[in-house]
Amino acid sequence: MPTGGMMRGLLLRGLLGGAALAGLAAPAGAETLREALAKAYASNPTITGQRAAQRATDENVPIARASGLPGVNATASLTDNFLIANNNFANPERVGQGALNFSVPLFQGGAVKNSVRAAETRVDAGRATLRGMEATTFTNVVAAYMNVIRDEAITSLNQQNVRVLEVNLRASRDRFQVGDLTRTDVAQSEARLALARAQLQQAEAQLISSRENYIQVVGTPPVALEEPPLLPNLPDSPTTAVGVALENNPNLIAARRQADATRFDINVARANRLPRVTGVAGPNYFNYLNSLPSGSPVRNSGTAASAGLQFSLPLFQGGRPAAQVRQAQAQRSQALENVTATERGVIAQARSAYAIWRSSQQVIASSETAVNANKLSLEGVRAENSVGTRTILDILNAEQELLNSQVTLVTARRDAYVAGFALLAAMGNAEARDLGLDGGALYDPVTNYQRVRRRINDFDSDPEPVAVSVTTAQTPAQTAAVSRPLDPMLDTPVDRSPGLTTGAASPNRQ
Repeated sequence: MPTGGMMRGLLLRGLLGGAALAGLAAPAGAETLREALAKAYASNPTITGQRAAQRATDENVPIARASGLPGVNATASLTDNFLIANNNFANPERVGQGALNFSVPLFQGGAVKNSVRAAETRVDAGRATLRGMEATTFTNVVAAYMNVIRDEAITSLNQQNVRVLEVNLRASRDRFQVGDLTRTDVAQSEARLALARAQLQQAEAQLISSRENYIQVVGTPPVALEEPPLLPNLPDSPTTAVGVALENNPNLIAARRQADATRFDINVARANRLPRVTGVAGPNYFNYLNSLPSGSPVRNSGTAASAGLQFSLPLFQGGRPAAQVRQAQAQRSQALENVTATERGVIAQARSAYAIWRSSQQVIASSETAVNANKLSLEGVRAENSVGTRTILDILNAEQELLNSQVTLVTARRDAYVAGFALLAAMGNAEARDLGLDGGALYDPVTNYQRVRRRINDFDSDPEPVAVSVTTAQTPAQTAAVSRPLDPMLDTPVDRSPGLTTGAASPNRQ
């Protein structure tokens, strides 16, 4: 079984090579799947928002570390004694005091150590969550990309069908005028054309919807989308897919790391009932601001300093520490159950995607056979109609069967590709690092973590946040215009032969 690294390498080469091959015949301004993925990676708000969430998670490490670092604080006060006892000659009218306090936590029952470890573990979980969000977004991009290609083809097929039926109707009317067909034949042609026009309207509406959804995910309108490259190295069985997914799926990795963090949370809760030792030191200053009574033996100002240890041992806290421990244990139980739930979801996703991919491959093969057979059938029915052995309804039915098989083929191609990519995503092999995206360096969450993990400046901050994702408010409303040429297998020329349009070869015209 190929390793994850081999699969990533093959996927990368496949997307690079496939995009390059597609680019050889691509018209100017055409967009490839890799370009769409790169746009989404750079500016999709779901991804950029998750990056911000990860940066916030990174800050939990210096927050946890701060509880174990020395602290310094200054205090000052000014007191005015407006009522003084007559017999107290040493009581000043005003007192100014200042102190500098320095404290060093020496022992906190392991609370700081476990808090830091929990925060670091959640940073790892957050990175896996970010990877999972990338894979989910990329799957959505692939689906949106393929939906546009599918719906453009279906719209073109329905436009082609309308043109065919318009020719059929004109021919039926002409042949009715010369007595070669009946009014029933004309009515059948009219009904089928009306239905075809309604289906075209539905197809155009669906195309517009798919293009708008593409803008939502990618950030720009779709322009001459190229056929995507082949997806390489898909697994040979659902068992293989599940095995790789259980090892590499980022969402499952994130759930496991979240569960690992809860073990440290329990130790933090237990530390709340252990003794704590703190070293303290600091100078202080007082000044009576020349407010002592005359002749007082007390000095007007002075300084002092102190140092020592503070020891505290909780004896009774009303059951709070025990409740916190039980709460942390219950949260760990929940996290462990979440691992199982995530694992189930990953297994189901991998197996379902594999089944859909394999089924779609078989549907493609069957549909290609059906399209070719229906083309031959339509040609035969048209020829037989010209000699009077087939009716107009037979032609209409043959044309509809051909259209249905072509739509099924187009839909199966879309389903196979999306399911294949979803399968790679479930296996953890459809992330930014796997796809060779253009447009700059990949986002590295470790960079921010290394930047902030040891910062201790209380007045530090980052620049004012600004939106990274792009707005789509200025993009034009999409239309159903299609410029993409149909696949030769899907192209069905309009029959304008005399046999169909005039019925010249029919027996009653001899």
